Amino acid sequence: MTYVIALPCVDVKDKACVEECPVDCIYEGARTLYINPDECVDCGACEPVCPTQAIFYEDDLPGDWSNFLTVNEEFFSGLGAPGGAARLGPQDRDHPFIASLPSQN
Repeated sequence: MTYVIALPCVDVKDKACVEECPVDCIYEGARTLYINPDECVDCGACEPVCPTQAIFYEDDLPGDWSNFLTVNEEFFSGLGAPGGAARLGPQDRDHPFIASLPSQN
């Protein structure tokens, strides 16, 4: 089980969750943030600090955002578990689903 970042983060990327995460598992894409399911320890520290309420425990994802579980997992398919977002730095790409979304601003 893991936490998942959903639609309200797209084009916002507030990053309060990044500052709160004790294991540095929240990575920055071009338009949104992603939680690495292999690095997340399910502590839940990220969820209450998200100002857009975009973070959900995987079992609590609203039905219309259920695809974001796959989006978050697939973002890391080529990266694996790099050992922390700070080490990797911001990525200039997104999952194809996120990249195809219209601007959320």
